[in-house]
Amino acid sequence: MNVLFLGTGTSHGVPMIGCDCGVCRSTDARDKRLRPSIYLELDDGVKVLVDTTPDLRQQALTHDLRQVDAVLYTHSHADHVLGLDEVRRYNHMSKAPMPLYGDAATLADLRRMFAYVFEPASQKSGGVPRLCLSTIVGPFCLGTTEIQPLTLYHGGRPVLGFRIGRFAYLTDCNRIPDETMAQLEGLEVLVLDALRRKKHPTHFSLDEAVVVARRVRARQTLFTHCCHDLGHAETCASLPEGITLAYDGLRIACT
Repeated sequence: MNVLFLGTGTSHGVPMIGCDCGVCRSTDARDKRLRPSIYLELDDGVKVLVDTTPDLRQQALTHDLRQVDAVLYTHSHADHVLGLDEVRRYNHMSKAPMPLYGDAATLADLRRMFAYVFEPASQKSGGVPRLCLSTIVGPFCLGTTEIQPLTLYHGGRPVLGFRIGRFAYLTDCNRIPDETMAQLEGLEVLVLDALRRKKHPTHFSLDEAVVVARRVRARQTLFTHCCHDLGHAETCASLPEGITLAYDGLRIACT
């Protein structure tokens, strides 16, 4: 499986609007962070998008993403869903509805936030995404690949991470239940939320993320959902061996 990081930033992105800090003004391309999403190329050729960020059009054009066979949702916060309307273009290219997978709360929020998509056909005014919603209640398959949902907590809200083979993606969280920790054994690559150096009520701080990474003991840990507190080069130089920041455009292969 190949993984492409489309965005590794926070809900504000980096640079932030109106900010003149060193990271926001950095000329290091790895300090430019769109909203958080990854693109998976599964071993059987199925292409999967995790979350539809407000930057989806830009991300798709930058990386020439011509095929999306399904979308997995971690949760329904704005920085993870507001690019949903861009799915229309993939409908046109595939000539098929787009399968969307999320927990019940996320799919209910999508129906509310994008009510115009789900109106009766007689009331629709024009082109809207064609979607096929599936509620995640346990492991399921996309093509020949099993997707294992993982329960996480983003503050008090339960959200989803995903494990695929020896790869796990855990964005937007500050607590991992013991039963989920047990599901993270034997990872090759862990992708984990690490918002900033200071503690936060709904995200892991950098130090907290390092503690989790050491518990999981994946061969490689990549931090995502990073804000402008974390300059790429400086932060990576301070991290333990095997732990680093992901960055937009990073591609990795994982079994």
